[in-house]
Amino acid sequence: MRIGLYPGTFDPVTNGHMDIIGRAMKLVDRLVIGVALNDDKGPLFTTAERVEMLRAEVAPLKADIVVEPFSTLLMHYAEAVNANVIVRGLRAVADFEYEFQMTAMNQRLNADIETVFLMADPRHQAIASRLVKEIARLDGAIESFVSPRVAERVRAKVLQA
Repeated sequence: MRIGLYPGTFDPVTNGHMDIIGRAMKLVDRLVIGVALNDDKGPLFTTAERVEMLRAEVAPLKADIVVEPFSTLLMHYAEAVNANVIVRGLRAVADFEYEFQMTAMNQRLNADIETVFLMADPRHQAIASRLVKEIARLDGAIESFVSPRVAERVRAKVLQA
């Protein structure tokens, strides 16, 4: 069985993330979406909320997708879930520099786990969770970047802040 791991913070999950998830499912039998506990980034949503949102977003796909949090080294987590492949999305050249370094380090940690890069659909290349949050904080329209369900959650959170 080919198991893919798509790690990220998903704060919040965007249409770009969902595009990568749908395309990754064409490559693997099971996709584990690892929601990283990353308090250093100052997330808008708790890890539990991000997991819950992702589970709701992927449920209609009716595919073998597991969404769970992780707080360990990525390669340790990949080994724990028996991943053969790590899936990463690329939006722009700036993403490549960081991902190139991470891939090289991950290869040194475990050469048996490959990293596969999927280019974001051109309609989603500009979408970044950070920008979605900023637009929402400034009362801008985010509905073309996230699902209606996620937009509602983001707006509610921004109003609480």
